[in-house]
Amino acid sequence: MSENGYEKETRHLRFEVAPGQTTPVRIDRYLADMVQNATRSKVQQAISEGRVLVNGKPTKASYLVQPDDLIEAEILKHKVPELAPEPIPIDIIFEDDDFLIINKPSHMVVHPAFGNWTGTLVNALLHHTGQLSGANDPAVRPGIVHRIDKGTSGLLVVAKHDTAHQLLAKQFAKHTIERSYQAIVWGQPPDEGTFDSLMGRHPRDRKLMAVLTDGRGKQAITHFKVLERFDHLSLIEARLETGRTHQIRVHFADAGFPLLADAVYGGAAVRYGSNTGFRKDLFLKLFKELGRQCLHAKTLGFLHPSTGEPVHFESPLPADFEHALEQLRTYCS
Repeated sequence: MSENGYEKETRHLRFEVAPGQTTPVRIDRYLADMVQNATRSKVQQAISEGRVLVNGKPTKASYLVQPDDLIEAEILKHKVPELAPEPIPIDIIFEDDDFLIINKPSHMVVHPAFGNWTGTLVNALLHHTGQLSGANDPAVRPGIVHRIDKGTSGLLVVAKHDTAHQLLAKQFAKHTIERSYQAIVWGQPPDEGTFDSLMGRHPRDRKLMAVLTDGRGKQAITHFKVLERFDHLSLIEARLETGRTHQIRVHFADAGFPLLADAVYGGAAVRYGSNTGFRKDLFLKLFKELGRQCLHAKTLGFLHPSTGEPVHFESPLPADFEHALEQLRTYCS
C-alpha cells in the first residue's frame, strides 16, 4: 500500500517500555525516536487512525509512556530508493579480490539512510566496483562490515563478496579486530586507563547513546592513553575492544572529557572560564574550522579472510586535525 510516497511497514512493530523509563515522554516522541526513519507527523497520523495501541487499547499522541507499557504500532514509512552509483572520489588505501580499505573523510556518511540517500560512501563504492558483498540484496548495506560516524574520519574495511564479509564480521563479533583512534579531548585524563561499562540508548533522548547504570545495555570497553597534553586539552589514543555506537565519544564525555568540537556530547561548549588562561577565541576558531568531533580512526588490523595472515593499515591524521594540533602546540603548551 502506498500513500503520498509512503508505503505501509510490512512488519508489526512491538515495543516493551523499559522498567527504567521513568522520565515522562509523549508516545509520539517515543515512537519517532524508536522507529527508524519515522517522522513525528507520521507517528501522530498512525495514532489518530488507531494504528497504535498501548496495552491493547488505542491511545492519544499526548499519552506519556509508562514503565512496562506494551506498545504495538503500524507506521507508514518512506519508500527506500534504489542505491545508485555516484562518481564520488574515494581514498583507497588497499584493494584486492576480497576487500578494500577506505580512508573516509569527515562529513561523509557511510551508507544511505533517511535524510542521506545520496552522496554516501556506498554510492561511491558502487561506482568504483560492482563487486560488493550483498550488492544484490536491497535489505543490506553493500560491502559495509562496520561503520564510523559521519563526522569521524579514518579507516574502514569494505567486503567485496559475501564470504569475506562473513569472515570479517566474525572477527568484529569476537572483538579480535585491532582498531585504534586518536582524538583531542577536553581536560586532563589519567595517563592511561580503561572504560568498561554498559552502553545503550539514552533514557531521555533515544537518538543518543549513554553509559547505563541500571543493568541494561551492552558491554563497552575502551582502552586509552594520553599521547600529548595541552592547557585544558589532551591528545589521546583509544583502542576499542568492543564497537558500540558512539563508544569513544560517550565514554570520554561520561568521564568528563568530551571530544573537542563534539556538539552532540558536550564538546562544543567552552568548558573553562576566562580567568584560567584559556583562549576562548582560539577554541571558537578551532570549532569553526573542524565542524565535527575531533576523532580519527587511525589503525585497522585483522586476519586476511583468504590467507588467514595478519594485515595492518594506518592512516595519517587529516589536515583539519593536524591544524588543530599545530594551534594547540603553538598557543596552549
